[in-house]
Amino acid sequence: MAEEHPVSQTPAAPPAAAPSGRPQGGRPPGPHRRGKRQFLRKKKVCRFCVEKVDLIDYKKADVLQSFIQERGKILPRRMTGTCARHQRWLTVAIKRAQNIALLPFSAEL
Repeated sequence: MAEEHPVSQTPAAPPAAAPSGRPQGGRPPGPHRRGKRQFLRKKKVCRFCVEKVDLIDYKKADVLQSFIQERGKILPRRMTGTCARHQRWLTVAIKRAQNIALLPFSAEL
């Protein structure tokens, strides 16, 4: 019978990181993936900040009309791009215009 020699059991070294600094996994992180198109959204800018408006006048119904839906709802900031301060002013102006019947409260049936 041949003698069996015990194999030295040394702990395995952890696998080395990829030389490029990327994690091993096959696919690169972030927007550098192949096959998928990335859509770069244009940053919305507050119209009132650009024009340096000090006061949003409730009597200018034509200006306020572009910030409400057909149904009479006020459009949110994420859709119009107005800043928080001007959105608050805009809301107050729209509500005042609705109260004196310059703008409709709801859809015209």
